[in-house]
Amino acid sequence: MPDRRVLVFPSAAELGPALARLVAARAERACASDRGRFCLGLSGGSLVSMLSKEMPAVPGLDCSRWVVGFCDERVVPFDDPESTYGLYKDQLLSKINVPDSGVLAINPSLPVGECAEDYARKLSEAFPGEEIPVFDLLLLGMGPDGHTCSLFPDHPLLEETQKTVAPISDSPKPPPQRVTLTLPVVNAARCVAFVSTGGSKASVLKRVLEGGGGPVLPAGRVSPSGGELLWLLDEPAAASLTLQVERPVPGAQL
Repeated sequence: MPDRRVLVFPSAAELGPALARLVAARAERACASDRGRFCLGLSGGSLVSMLSKEMPAVPGLDCSRWVVGFCDERVVPFDDPESTYGLYKDQLLSKINVPDSGVLAINPSLPVGECAEDYARKLSEAFPGEEIPVFDLLLLGMGPDGHTCSLFPDHPLLEETQKTVAPISDSPKPPPQRVTLTLPVVNAARCVAFVSTGGSKASVLKRVLEGGGGPVLPAGRVSPSGGELLWLLDEPAAASLTLQVERPVPGAQL
């Protein structure tokens, strides 16, 4: 089992700055290591607005040695509001100094299968010598069905072990065509941080974190083999949990 921590904040407003401090701290640690760079994987949904609000406010943030990829992506044009890269480009990447060469985006003009292969090639080039790309930090969300990335309950992609990036043409959540990191890549990360807020997530969070209630949901299958696993929640999302949680004081480093 990884080193799992469940951290609960009074509200999403307090969670956001803590998330930004986490990203900045992991970036500083990675850039000071022998690797000399920070590899971050981003997810969409509410994370886009949270990070876009909080990251530019971090004092002295230097993103010049960052490599930014995406945990999953919708195969739509970048100007489509469903494009995760498009949203981050407009709302966050344009405000911080990540070099264009450090941003790994899909080619949405390709058919979904070729798109996945092309993105896998980009990852392979960005992580030379690594059969499975090892990100320093992956930021994940979780849907009300327990899905994460574009890995959905009972879907065959949950059993994928050979590919680093897989196509999906039948996503139960539109748009149907997507590409996603597979579980071997997610579980190779040095740190995985889930961010989940709101009372609508309470029952599925209890199932994922405490077990019971049927097969293990996709989010429950995230278990970094050699890294940290963090769950950052607000009080409404954590309302049904009975396990022991941490409640960080304001300003604490995670």
